[in-house]
Amino acid sequence: MAIKVPFQLLMLLGIISLASSVRDSSRSDQENPFLFKYNRFQTLFENENGHIRLLQRFDKRSKIFENLQNYRLLEYNSKPHTLFLPQHNDADFILAVLSGRAILTVLSPNNRNSFNLERGDTIKLPAGTIAYLANRDDNKDLRVLDLAIPSFLLSGSENQQSFLSGFSKNILEASFNANYEEIERVLIEEQEKEPQHRRDIRDRRRQQSQEANIIVKVSREQIEELSKNAKSSSKKSVSSESEPFNLGNRDPIYSNKFGNFFEITPEKNPQLQDFDILVNAVEIKEGSLLLPHYNSRSTVIVAAIEGKGEFELVGQRNENQQEQRKEDEEEEEEEGQERSRQVQRYRSRLSPGDVFVIPAGHPVAVSASSNLYLVGFGINAENNQRNFLAGEEDNVISQIHRPVKELAFPGSAQQVDRLLKNQKQSYFANAQPQQREEESPRKRRDPISSILEAF
Repeated sequence: MAIKVPFQLLMLLGIISLASSVRDSSRSDQENPFLFKYNRFQTLFENENGHIRLLQRFDKRSKIFENLQNYRLLEYNSKPHTLFLPQHNDADFILAVLSGRAILTVLSPNNRNSFNLERGDTIKLPAGTIAYLANRDDNKDLRVLDLAIPSFLLSGSENQQSFLSGFSKNILEASFNANYEEIERVLIEEQEKEPQHRRDIRDRRRQQSQEANIIVKVSREQIEELSKNAKSSSKKSVSSESEPFNLGNRDPIYSNKFGNFFEITPEKNPQLQDFDILVNAVEIKEGSLLLPHYNSRSTVIVAAIEGKGEFELVGQRNENQQEQRKEDEEEEEEEGQERSRQVQRYRSRLSPGDVFVIPAGHPVAVSASSNLYLVGFGINAENNQRNFLAGEEDNVISQIHRPVKELAFPGSAQQVDRLLKNQKQSYFANAQPQQREEESPRKRRDPISSILEAF
């Protein structure tokens, strides 16, 4: 019986990433199954006040994302002094503010709660709630990212019909203690019984702007009314079960002059614990690098919010099978299992609006050509451990016993240790490697290139 060895263990021991077997998928973004360019978002709604866009289903991009088939990513954008009208949520949402200032109102049977939101604020919206969101800023657009779990109503671009229209006349009259005509006129907007001239006017309006009532303009006075009694995210705690929390209100878990890494895990927050999700934000300074690392359990969906850069992710060659030509598949079958275990480098540039996915156990590194800001949602986050493959601290390779280093790497244990100590930074570093004048032109291949050569 064949024993399946975990991919990250193979990477760690340097069994499969020999230089001769490394392939590079940097030629085209289409060949990178881990990247979702901004044009892969579908516009669900757009008018002069803003838009709502939905990212392509993850499992439709590649079979390796089958565990993400119940997760969808949405982007909301609205102009200053506008309002997303009340919507009934048929999915659980994790909402994160990317830029701008908002007022979120969440309704419950006996009361309503309003929250002032700003960049970095995150909150859970449970399925079944009704909520509306206003841009309270005078000048800046509001940008929001939503992770939906799962998303029943997001399969098409048509405006959803009022769910009240699905009930019978008797149920509605009894529920509202009113006659059906009034209910129809005020809440449902049925057209069949409207006078012809009113239907003609309504049809012309809808033709000019389908779904024109989803994002509307509001006055300063209306914004002030909405903001009354609105709470702000706590600067002391992220443990509230219903109030927003801000990533920037906590100290970064990794930080130096090259970057900052903020993260809130389900162990620290009950809202995230319900869905076993983590949320993080990463700031990488221009010319800097988030060092190679992998996650032990969590698959992380990362959105590029500001700046430009590049990511490199290491996977097995056959993970890109859906993007390969038929000839490549036949060739792989002939060459057998040994070739199927080749390491492949997936490298792509990042621009604002792009999304990439980091599966558990897949090493990744991110560099910034300008100040880069990333926001991520991690799935299966409980007890996740981030293992760095380079850097002075939290370097998993440095924990290997010396006798094992002698067996696992081409170089001696002494050479491995000396190489590991070259990098004085942890987590983030200068993206340009330091050239060492004392190196011999006949130097031996780096002792740990069997792990890192794919980067």
